[in-house]
Amino acid sequence: MKKRVQRVNELIKRELGKILLTEIEFPKDTLATLTRVETSSDLNHAKVFISCLPKSQTATTLKIVNKQIYYLQQKLNKRLKMKFVPKIGFWEEKETERAGKIEEILEIVKNEENRRAR
Repeated sequence: MKKRVQRVNELIKRELGKILLTEIEFPKDTLATLTRVETSSDLNHAKVFISCLPKSQTATTLKIVNKQIYYLQQKLNKRLKMKFVPKIGFWEEKETERAGKIEEILEIVKNEENRRAR
């Protein structure tokens, strides 16, 4: 990944995180986290990945941010000092779920090895 795209990813993540924290109301007892941003190489589009706790609130959270997407895009356009700001879209983060499953499997393997070593 090119340095410019990486810098834009981090900038969008930081600024959009601030906007979501102060401007958008999520359901009570819901923790929404921007996990990563993937910007296209031409800097036209950016996928913003969101992770939620509890997991059952993910669909509701995505519905809330997608309903406010034009407002969020406008706020982001004003904050970023770029000629063209990538058009944002929100996606559910599934990588953290996969990582959690891998960790569970590794823990099972580790426990099996410890049992066999005894």
